[in-house]
Amino acid sequence: MKDLGLTSNEENREGKEMLSYLKPPRYEQIAFDIAKKIARNEYAEGEKLYGRSTLAGQYNTSPETVRRAVAILQSMNVVIVKQGKGIIVGSKDAAAAFVREFEFRYTIENMREELMRLMEERNRIDSKIAETLSRLVSYTTKMFGRLEKIEEIEVKPGSCLVGKSLSSAEFRTKTGATVLGIVRDGKEIFSPDAAMLIQEGDLLVFVGSSESKSSIEKLVQGEEDKK
Repeated sequence: MKDLGLTSNEENREGKEMLSYLKPPRYEQIAFDIAKKIARNEYAEGEKLYGRSTLAGQYNTSPETVRRAVAILQSMNVVIVKQGKGIIVGSKDAAAAFVREFEFRYTIENMREELMRLMEERNRIDSKIAETLSRLVSYTTKMFGRLEKIEEIEVKPGSCLVGKSLSSAEFRTKTGATVLGIVRDGKEIFSPDAAMLIQEGDLLVFVGSSESKSSIEKLVQGEEDKK
């Protein structure tokens, strides 16, 4: 009779990869270990194993846990329990079949658990991506709304700005925009003086926000003076 402990690194190296994710119940681990040794010819068919109490001590577990492990092996004809004789090795082929089924079952279960974990992780990442994208869109929209753009507007005949200077028209105060230049008779006047009088047909080149553009349109059309 030989030691059946699970403490040997070499004996337990195989199967550790399969058991690393989901840990089977202790009694199944013991049954798997015994069947694996039988399948490897470490125990010959008909050879007597230790009794349940001795096995319990070797596996550092309770006799009840060993009883459940032996019951599984007995149901698969891996071992035979005879009254007065103890636990006898039954069939090597049955032991090999038990090992294959055990590894297959837990490999599939591990893959399922891994898939569930990855799906949860993906959902978490997708949620984070959606949240970040929403914040980016919101931030970008706000920033574009605040960005100033270079625009131009023509002073039409009858505009209240005709004959007024940028200063007297309170252009900057009323619109929040800055006049960069005036196109007059095909000529560009850059950085016009605040005292320069605006003429009919002038093209005002200004920089400002979308709100500034709306205010300028009202000012050029004379709506500010009507209020």
